[in-house]
Amino acid sequence: MLKRFSRIYEVFCIVFCLFLIVIFMLAVSNLPPFGNEDNPVNNEVSERYIEEGLDETGAVNIVTGMILDYRAFDTLGESHVLFIATCAVLILLRKDRPGESQKSDRTHEPKNDIILQSCAKIIVPPIIIFGIYVILGGHLGPGGGFSGGAIIGAGLMLYLNAFGFEKSERFLTAKTYRITSICALGTYAFCKTYSFYTGANNIESVIPLGTPGNILSSGLILILNICVGIVVAGTMYTFYAMFRKGDY
Repeated sequence: MLKRFSRIYEVFCIVFCLFLIVIFMLAVSNLPPFGNEDNPVNNEVSERYIEEGLDETGAVNIVTGMILDYRAFDTLGESHVLFIATCAVLILLRKDRPGESQKSDRTHEPKNDIILQSCAKIIVPPIIIFGIYVILGGHLGPGGGFSGGAIIGAGLMLYLNAFGFEKSERFLTAKTYRITSICALGTYAFCKTYSFYTGANNIESVIPLGTPGNILSSGLILILNICVGIVVAGTMYTFYAMFRKGDY
């Protein structure tokens, strides 16, 4: 019986995959020609972003203005997806059986690698500082919360590889990640709720856009970039830590 079910399951998987391939190929074949002026991408929405983005958002970087102002609700959903994904991995990987022994984080890596630790002491601080710079300057040029958070997350993972959990958990634990992520997501939601409410009711916002090009400009976009950066950096580090240790 089990063998027959396995055979049916394999056939069903093949048929389902073929069905998806046909659907995707039909969808691609019905796409409009590339570069056609009547394509949806060449409509008044993108024109509005380009022509009015600086005046309406105060962000010199049009991409950041679009992501964290015009499409800020979508970005909020993406940040929540990262947090929920981390929670799901924690549930799947955690070791909560009574009496289950924990493996040392040094089991599968060189112990007290002087070269790695010496390089990490030199490299990690500039990486973290550069990540902060990318986050804070996201509304002025290339960068933002996602890219800056990824840079900081990479620096934290390098520090963990060099010095292990004993030292990294002095400043970043699972509890710290949960608190910072919830605070960042809550701040993001609160700020954009205010923007949505004022915009939908034609109420002028009391938050000035500032002078384009200054660090303190673009209204709430700077704060939103910081919130996104915190979530992304914490999520990257937590994913890596949980896959290494399990019960992080």
